[in-house]
Amino acid sequence: MKYIALLTITIFSLSSSIAQENNSKEEAKYIKSEEFLALNLPFSQAVIYDDIIYVSGQIGNKNSQLVEGGILAESQQALLNIKNILEQNGSCMDKVIKCTCMLADMNEWPSFNSEYIKFFPNNKPARSAFGTNGLALGAKVEIECMAYIKK
Repeated sequence: MKYIALLTITIFSLSSSIAQENNSKEEAKYIKSEEFLALNLPFSQAVIYDDIIYVSGQIGNKNSQLVEGGILAESQQALLNIKNILEQNGSCMDKVIKCTCMLADMNEWPSFNSEYIKFFPNNKPARSAFGTNGLALGAKVEIECMAYIKK
């Protein structure tokens, strides 16, 4: 009787572990809007895995063109692009947990920050930033982020 109970516990534990493994294996979802697909770019706008959305680097472009107005206008548009992607996929700016910011000119850091903080009035995400000597389309800024999906 003792061995039957032990065997039952072992089988139950094993089947429970297998069920947990199967539930944790989720597929990644690759986000590409129709407008984005028309651009024929070699990456996805974002990828959702589990409860996290990873947004690809966004520059200050609208309708395939950089917005005019320099670092402030480009920063605002890049952050609006991120906001739109997040909201279309079940998240929002308040759910951003990490940003990586790339600037073509680190001397524009204060101007960039003045626009950036407008999009994060409450909790500020963890952030990294660095200067670079070239961004797509001659952009002044590129921002990528990670956020969790609303529950």
